[in-house]
Amino acid sequence: MKMLKSKRALSTVVTTLIILVVSVLLATVVTFYAINVTTTRVQEESLQITNLHVWCNDTGYATAAFVITNTGGRDVVLEKITVRGVEIPGASIYYKTVTSVSDPDYADDPSDLNGYKQVGTDALVLSSGSRMIIYLFGLSHISTSDIGVTVSVVVFTANAQYHKETNIQAAP
Repeated sequence: MKMLKSKRALSTVVTTLIILVVSVLLATVVTFYAINVTTTRVQEESLQITNLHVWCNDTGYATAAFVITNTGGRDVVLEKITVRGVEIPGASIYYKTVTSVSDPDYADDPSDLNGYKQVGTDALVLSSGSRMIIYLFGLSHISTSDIGVTVSVVVFTANAQYHKETNIQAAP
């Protein structure tokens, strides 16, 4: 009789351990599945600002230009652009979507805006994987006395701010 009771007692322990291990494994599988679904469906926003230049000519007229690339997995709306903390109005922003940026394309004379569009009151949309050149004109808060001083350009989207700094240069 004692032997029969001890076998049943051991089978109860083994059964409890099996149920515990199976429930832990099931919970782990469900957790990994949920993490996998969440991370594959969430696409992140990521912008890269390069080739930033700010020029000021001898009359005190300042211009800025930079290349912005959407390296993220979703389209982005550029809500506003500031230079040294001052928001640039859409009427002063010109852009051109490009496939590649080489030095001659980027160093075009800003007075020749052939192929560029003015933002105006429209939203500036940068689709995933695309790149554009952006010119900012009429930066009245920058003068010739600022040449050589560091200036920051910040691009705002709904989810983030993208910051880049450069020195103000004399216009060629």
